[in-house]
Amino acid sequence: MLIGTGVDITEVRRIRQAIEKWGDDFLRRVFTESEIENAKTKNSFYQHLAGRFAAKEAIFKAAGDKKISWQDIQILNSREGKPLCRFLNGRGKNIHVHISISHVKTYAVANAVVTKKS
Repeated sequence: MLIGTGVDITEVRRIRQAIEKWGDDFLRRVFTESEIENAKTKNSFYQHLAGRFAAKEAIFKAAGDKKISWQDIQILNSREGKPLCRFLNGRGKNIHVHISISHVKTYAVANAVVTKKS
């Protein structure tokens, strides 16, 4: 059963500025340690994080659950590179999220479809 859909577009520049201004405080508020470490292995660090930011925003919109926070969602990739959503801290037990992320030099966009687990 479909719960909701969400989409978000994020300027890579805004993520970069936030990291430059607030540093680790911003990173650790929005991203999990695994997400940060994974992004550090990428040539496009800021684009990668902007994609994860957009994905989390899209999931917030699609899930419609105000109790889900930045640290409750972890965006990973399968071995094939497909983005996956993992819920942490006991959240999202009854839902499944399908996500797609894309980015270019200046923008990142993500789409999320949230369904109820059967």
